[in-house]
Amino acid sequence: MDTLGEYLALVVTPADASEREQVEALAEAIQDATGDTVEVAYVDQGYTGDDAASQADGWGIRLVVVKHTEAKRGFVLLPRRWVVERSFAWLTRFRRLAKDDERLEETVAGLHLVAFSVLMLGRVMKLLAGASA
Repeated sequence: MDTLGEYLALVVTPADASEREQVEALAEAIQDATGDTVEVAYVDQGYTGDDAASQADGWGIRLVVVKHTEAKRGFVLLPRRWVVERSFAWLTRFRRLAKDDERLEETVAGLHLVAFSVLMLGRVMKLLAGASA
């Protein structure tokens, strides 16, 4: 996701695959989609470690791990993390994405692409309607 919560790249993996193993493929997909313009990526604690950082660094991306505070009580809004969580909430409006029942990775990726296309098209339509008024 970019800072507006819009789709940049997607890598679909089985549930038993480690997040750290996917950094290289995801960094490559992000740089391909953006023309090598991404320099910093905010990630959760699943991407900690030198291996993940070196994989991202190979594509010119510096990983910044957003961590929970040590003395956490109740709900704590994490900086930058809310952007991704908000985007996931937008996706829950699409019934087909509510459960992971698909067998093929390509199907899951395609459904997410369609969902984000609908969301972005809605934003464009709002902008156009506001500009013509």
